Parts: sequence; C-alpha cells; structure tokens
Amino acid sequence: MSYPFKPDPRLDLVLERAVDAPRELLWKAWTTPGHVKQWFTPKPWMITDCEIDLRPGGLFRTRMQSPDGKEVNDRHCCYLEIVPNERLVWTDALLPGYRPSGEPFITAVISFQPDGKGTRYTATAIHRDEATRKNHEEMGFFDGWGTVLDQLAEYVKTI
Repeated sequence: MSYPFKPDPRLDLVLERAVDAPRELLWKAWTTPGHVKQWFTPKPWMITDCEIDLRPGGLFRTRMQSPDGKEVNDRHCCYLEIVPNERLVWTDALLPGYRPSGEPFITAVISFQPDGKGTRYTATAIHRDEATRKNHEEMGFFDGWGTVLDQLAEYVKTI
C-alpha cells in the first residue's frame, strides 16, 4: 500500500534505506517502550524513559539524557495514524488527545514496506516552514537519524 503523502523537498527531510530485518521486528522495536529505549537516540545519549499509548490520539513520549547525565528532552507527541507493520505517524504539534502543543517542531511518518526478505524503511520529517526544515538538517538530521536507524537495525537482531 502506498501512502498518499508526497514529501516537499523545501519542507521535508527523508531518510530511506533497505534494512535486513522483517518489518514486523522493526514495528515491534518502534512500538514497545522497552525496545525504543535501546536504540532511539544516538549513543552515548540515552532514552531514560518511554511511554507509548499506541492509538490515534495516543501518547508517544521519550526522555533523553546527555552523556554527562543531564536530562535534556522530554518530548510529548501524539499519534495521528497507526497502520500495524506499515506506518506510524506522530507529531509534537499536538499532545495526546489531539490537544495543541506550545512548541511544534515536527511530524514524523515512519513507513515499513516489504523489500525482499527485509524492509524498505522510510522516515520522513515534516516541517512547518523552510527555516525549520533547514535548521533540522543543520542539527544533523541525516547523521542523527541515520545513526539511530543503524542502531535500530542492529538492535532488532537481538529481539
């Protein structure tokens, strides 16, 4: 099934890669708090807490810790769409229950499509304007999200 969203290169960043793992394992790693904590931020950063209420309007929350032990990010996001083993869509523009957030930054579309024995993994970061997109890219989107995908691909070999 193809997704009707078409990325706009002025506003969106896309990371697409073949992963040597079945999409069911990638899905499990994305939707289970204990698994998310193992791979979701580039090491040596850590996810110290994760909460998932896997339903449209539900919560996706992560808390990050810097290498020096400082908790730096407690991001609350709202799931918009959930298609098991195919697609997750979440945003920090809304809080759980579709309540507006005070500091919107990103809407993420994570898709998992069969690709031989593996998965075609696509992560799209949707931004509200060109400046936000550019800032996210300069913050290291491709390196950071690429590293996290590498960590995810290695981690799913253990579950």
